[in-house]
Amino acid sequence: MRTIVPLIVALVLTSTAFAEIKSTSETTLDFDKFERGKTPADFSTALTGGGGPVSWVIQEDSTAPSGGKVLAQMSTDKTDYRFPLCVYDKATAKDVEVSVKFKAVSGKVDQAAGLVARFQDKDNYYITRANALEDNVRLYKVVGGSRKQFAGVKAKVSSGQWHALKLEVKGKHFAVFFDDKLLFEADDDTFKDAGKVGLWTKADSVTYFDDLKIESYDPQ
Repeated sequence: MRTIVPLIVALVLTSTAFAEIKSTSETTLDFDKFERGKTPADFSTALTGGGGPVSWVIQEDSTAPSGGKVLAQMSTDKTDYRFPLCVYDKATAKDVEVSVKFKAVSGKVDQAAGLVARFQDKDNYYITRANALEDNVRLYKVVGGSRKQFAGVKAKVSSGQWHALKLEVKGKHFAVFFDDKLLFEADDDTFKDAGKVGLWTKADSVTYFDDLKIESYDPQ
């Protein structure tokens, strides 16, 4: 019994990077104030890889977790190595917790939804993503436009249903949550500087997003 208790305590203490730290800034976006059919103000779109233009616009969805509007990636280009991005321009952070609700709507090549952190430019950032065709959640770094996985697990990701995805980044430590459960943790120190956060999809994924929440833990 004496050897088991310390192990349990250690798991609890490391299950979330920010358990006992107060955030220095917090932003929540439900997209209801933005005009339908347009990219919301304060966001910029980008593309890693090839293929045609991305299409990040406000759509109406009566099933949305908050209100009736969502931010949707609508382009259906089937280029496999193609990652549409929508970056929030008003927040830059190194240590950050970012979460979102998402629904995979369609896609034959992929049905993916992702969260971006420490975004430097369209070819350099961290990304965690959930995939409804593969039923897994993975953590990547994109370096010079090349995507490299450094952690991930199998998880049931249902199409046409709302799910919750969260990424915590503190120093070189990462924690990934899916539907409010901690899935895995990992370490990487490729990108040490602060960067923007945002949303991500792959190939022909049509994906809806709602309730984007960004909490910075950087010292003021």
